[in-house]
Amino acid sequence: MPKISLQSSTGFTESGWRWSVFKHEEIELRPGFLSFRVSGKGAYKRFQNEPGGHRWQRVPPTEKRGRVQTSTVTVAVLEEPSESEIKIDKSDIEESFTRGSGAGGQHRNKTDTAVILRHRPTGILIRVESGKSQYHNRVTAMGVLRAKLKEAERASSFRARDEHRRDQVGSGMRGDKRRTIAVQRDTVVDHITGKSVSFKEFSRGQLKKLY
Repeated sequence: MPKISLQSSTGFTESGWRWSVFKHEEIELRPGFLSFRVSGKGAYKRFQNEPGGHRWQRVPPTEKRGRVQTSTVTVAVLEEPSESEIKIDKSDIEESFTRGSGAGGQHRNKTDTAVILRHRPTGILIRVESGKSQYHNRVTAMGVLRAKLKEAERASSFRARDEHRRDQVGSGMRGDKRRTIAVQRDTVVDHITGKSVSFKEFSRGQLKKLY
């Protein structure tokens, strides 16, 4: 797995997959939601076992007493359909553009590169601004929108769709945990399969032993 930096939000893995990291917002999601997009042969299959709560335990570099800090990351994995699978009527989309924020250079901060899409029938709102060009952000936003619409198709109502997401993400509580990453003990335990690997293996993307 690649090391992720929001200052450099695209790249390639050793497997030849293309990856990108971007922030986007939706009406039903709280601030701080981060998307990690991977494309390439076998990408969805590799990540399909990742949904759930991931408890990350470590001793921070600034911790002088050796106390362990625990953080929880909730993960959902969505398969992005192609344009032919999910067709979106242009009249159903409200599209607007604004200036990007944060690092990215003069062009990004002084031109309308950030893209905001609102899907009228569902109310889904997506904002993508990590790319340096309006075109790249628009392509990314449309891809995310198709993924969300495909998820909605699998459910008979918005309530069922939200329950489907919650089934993946969970509440972050102990009963919802998928995996515990204990950096200080050099162990990663998958609570669904009962299998474990060393943190060194995990940080290198060697996940097969956990399934």
